[in-house]
Amino acid sequence: MIRSSIAFAIACALCAGAAPLTPAIAASAEQQAPTIFSPGVISGAGHDAAPTFTPDGDTVYFGRQAPDTAVIMQSQRSGEGWSEPRIASFSGEWSDMEPAMAPDGSYLIYVSNRPARPGDKPGDGFYNGKSWPGQASALWRVRRTAQGWSAPERLPDRINRGNAVYAPAVAADGSLYFMRPNDTTGNFQLFRAQMRDGDYEQPQPLPFSGGEQNDVDPAVAPDESFLIFGSRRAQASKSMDLFIAFHDAQGWSEPQWLGETVNSPGSDAEARLSPDLKTLYFSSERTLKRGYPRTREQTLADLERIGAWDNSLYNIWQVPLPPLLAAHRPQADAAR
Repeated sequence: MIRSSIAFAIACALCAGAAPLTPAIAASAEQQAPTIFSPGVISGAGHDAAPTFTPDGDTVYFGRQAPDTAVIMQSQRSGEGWSEPRIASFSGEWSDMEPAMAPDGSYLIYVSNRPARPGDKPGDGFYNGKSWPGQASALWRVRRTAQGWSAPERLPDRINRGNAVYAPAVAADGSLYFMRPNDTTGNFQLFRAQMRDGDYEQPQPLPFSGGEQNDVDPAVAPDESFLIFGSRRAQASKSMDLFIAFHDAQGWSEPQWLGETVNSPGSDAEARLSPDLKTLYFSSERTLKRGYPRTREQTLADLERIGAWDNSLYNIWQVPLPPLLAAHRPQADAAR
């Protein structure tokens, strides 16, 4: 069993409360519908998720998964579009997923079942009340060198506590956001570890993520002014939805639902931000809507698209980010 975003495994988790949806936020959901990202190339026939970019935006790393397979892929952008993805140099030997680039491009953190000691077998993961043989997960780092990526190094045990650590996100100062199960409820919870003097301090749970419900896949702005994540809290559909919280001198705001246009009836998670903060990327089970009756030519085109990507597995979608920030930012912040 691969993770396929924890959203799949926790789709039946219990919901908890969230801030009410205001009319302004409801109206913002009508601004622009998401579009598929690089259909048939990066968004393919498998489970594709979690794109992360080099600072110039011209190289993307993302996770591609199928049953018992999880690998990090790499693609380059040119005038003709994105190149056919290939396996990243640091991936392909173990079950790897969810790459997250440091904002300055100097290193990348990802999830792997790679054992801590060479020669050992992968351990078993445990989350959602179930054991996952061979799928213990931890966060690993590769550093950019003149020769390419370095050998992977495991992050310290204060980060990799337990056997189900997922979803890294890196702030500009090196502070790390991630998720792991709450010790009491077993629900996934969001954590932040402050980077100080080249090392991580003890991780602290985010104040709005107490383990009452599953919160997953944080995507944080480099300056930590906002964070987008997946959750099953109130306002979410029957599956996982995307929420946003803002941070200022007073702390974190209450998370706000990103609305029914960004979110679909199925699972929406694995949020990621473009380096220029102009685009929100996320993974979704949604498919293109079809009207009936259809011509045979339309149905043939449907079949080609299904073979390429449009098959209800996770694909990567994109939507402009600035309108979402403007519409959802707390009014006191927006007035400043």
